[in-house]
Amino acid sequence: MIEITNMTKRYGRIKAVDDISFTVDKGEIVGFLGPNGAGKTTTMNIITGYIPSTEGVVKVAGHDVMEEPDAVKRLIGYLPENPPLYLDLTVQEYLGFVSELKKVPRQARRGQINDAMELMGIEDHKKRLLKNLSKGYRQRVGFAQALLGEPELLILDEPTVGLDPKQIIEILKLIASLGEKHTIILSSHILQEVSAVCERVIIINKGKIAAVDTPENLSRGMGHATRLSVTVHGAQDEVVSAITELGGVQNVEKIGEREQDVATYLVESDRETDVRKPLFFAMANIGCPITDLRSMDMTLEEIFLELVTEDKSHATGASAGDSDGDGDGDADGLDSAFFEVVDDGGADSTPFSEGGAPQGRGLDGRQDVADSATDSDSSADSTKT
Repeated sequence: MIEITNMTKRYGRIKAVDDISFTVDKGEIVGFLGPNGAGKTTTMNIITGYIPSTEGVVKVAGHDVMEEPDAVKRLIGYLPENPPLYLDLTVQEYLGFVSELKKVPRQARRGQINDAMELMGIEDHKKRLLKNLSKGYRQRVGFAQALLGEPELLILDEPTVGLDPKQIIEILKLIASLGEKHTIILSSHILQEVSAVCERVIIINKGKIAAVDTPENLSRGMGHATRLSVTVHGAQDEVVSAITELGGVQNVEKIGEREQDVATYLVESDRETDVRKPLFFAMANIGCPITDLRSMDMTLEEIFLELVTEDKSHATGASAGDSDGDGDGDADGLDSAFFEVVDDGGADSTPFSEGGAPQGRGLDGRQDVADSATDSDSSADSTKT
């Protein structure tokens, strides 16, 4: 569905994205992770056709983003972190406006709007002004607009921002179900969300791809030790001493206590050494029964931190390494400009100078609305003018 080959985005001497390559298959739900300034939003902006890449090729469903921007935009539904909403419109009016911009056939608009509102649980609020909705419901409206036009590809940037825990669970279930009909790229700082719904993760750091793999494969491939959680009934000093003496054990740490003389320990050992059987006999020899024993894979949080703090790479079919600089070069309010291009029949993205500033006017000959946008409200105002 998405094919990115040797893509680079420069802003002067800074490479926001540095020679990255990856693919996303049709029907996949892929997590796109990275620290602030890593190049996530720049990459998503390039995929949507909002800004051009400096080098490389980006294709969506076989369409080159630079050569066929209209065809690409028709395939994409985009939810930015701060949806640019027209706050003086009602929910229904806003979704009707977006459906027109996306050129949804007139006879299909009502049905698509009703379906989107039902999916997002906002049908009871369709007559309310957007400015009177909570942040959570505004986020739902933003998600609803991304679904209009029945796009094959959904790009979701922090889709659960502002939602309460119950709403987050509902949205994650919705994203999982949408994966049956859509290809989804999910960017989130809440790594538990990514683990819950994503089949594969792409981690970007300093403009470079640091890892591309399933969470399970990353967990097995990262780190230098095998980790076991073992719960033992016995005196702590005696238990720790016996485990430490086992060959291959690197570290023993008490991580919990259930009751007197019953504690849980984290045992780290060489990856080449299986200490489970020696551990069982060692505890039997000192009369301390094991009540629970399980392996502990690295969490996605631990993998993420190890990759972004130590500049390691575990890439599968992607370039990896250090970049010449960071910085995202991103701007809020980009979805308004995205719609603007779709509505006007599409124009190629503005040529950028080496320093990254638009040469003359913005997209389709107008001033780039993102230059002055600072939040979702100003994005909407900029688009109106």
